Amino acid sequence: MLLEVYNKFGLTLTRGNGVYLYDDKNREFLDFSSGIGVCALGYNHAHFNEALKKQIDKILHTSNLYFNEQVLKATKNLTKASKLSRVFFTNSGAESIEGAMKVARKYAFNKGIKNSSFIAFKNSFHGRTLGALSLTANEKYRKPFKPLINGVKFVSFNDLESVEKLVNEKTCAIVLESVQGEGGINPASKEFYQGLRRLCDERDILLIADEIQCGMGRSGKYFAYEHSEILPDVLTSAKALGNGVSVGAFALSEKVAKNSLVAGDHGSTYGGNPFACAAVNAVFEIYAKEKILSRVLKLTPHLEKVLDEVAGEFDFCGERKGLGFMQGLRLNPKVKVGDVLKKCRENRLLLLSCGKNDLRFLPPLITEKTHIDTMGEILRKVLKSF
Repeated sequence: MLLEVYNKFGLTLTRGNGVYLYDDKNREFLDFSSGIGVCALGYNHAHFNEALKKQIDKILHTSNLYFNEQVLKATKNLTKASKLSRVFFTNSGAESIEGAMKVARKYAFNKGIKNSSFIAFKNSFHGRTLGALSLTANEKYRKPFKPLINGVKFVSFNDLESVEKLVNEKTCAIVLESVQGEGGINPASKEFYQGLRRLCDERDILLIADEIQCGMGRSGKYFAYEHSEILPDVLTSAKALGNGVSVGAFALSEKVAKNSLVAGDHGSTYGGNPFACAAVNAVFEIYAKEKILSRVLKLTPHLEKVLDEVAGEFDFCGERKGLGFMQGLRLNPKVKVGDVLKKCRENRLLLLSCGKNDLRFLPPLITEKTHIDTMGEILRKVLKSF
């Protein structure tokens, strides 16, 4: 039996096509969750599937003692998109965070700083491994697994002054989600992000951008930090990077790469394998061919308009927040988000929750205007029942 660590929804999904999923009773569901931000290209994408089939017939895995064509191509794709210089491929988002933390610690160690510390943010979520959990603010996730990594301080998001007060000679990195996801859809403001960049430059502290959920086009740019016109020292990526194939990465500036990890400091058995990197390369090819980023930028105003119009009809709906195809809608506590999600599933719409009582919208990036309209109609119908 499976270990029961998920509160499952009671659906058994068997196949997908485009933005739709189908269960074992052949019922069709409009998916505005994308496997929690993973399936950016939806389901059963012909180009993506064909790329994987071709790679299966060649080679699935070697080891990182050898180069492979796909990892070299994937590295070029990711460095071009991120504007960073060096890449390490992992198998998941949490692994990417762990790697980024090691980079920061080693960078500080090479400057003579021992027992270095991190600054992270309230309402953050970076993963469930012990290092990533140490950067995650939610006490519900943290409490059973203490002691966690020492030297992590949490401050208010989008509050530069609170960060400045906590930075000291031991601080090795400031870690933030460019758009907070699990803790509520909270985008970093341009002023805040630029202020962090200045602070990190002044103190020679690494700025680590967690773009695991908000990155790879979900904001309308490859990475959400681009909206703030800054460049982090370290980027973490996963989820949509592989469109359903398990792959993650962390990318570094040249300066950081030359002053942190060296041979023997880090490794991964599966990271950067040809199959996973074939998925990464197919994603980048499709994004370019189908102009995915332009599609998201073009349709974001319509998605926001539909959500605002629906929310405006109900007094228990609060603020809508988000960036691109990553949106959240606050609900009054008298209406439980879990009940709304259940009603949505009954009406063949798949959504997610986040924050304290928020709806989370993460549609595939291939979503069209008609799909957004259908989502709005179903959501309106569901909310009328409360």
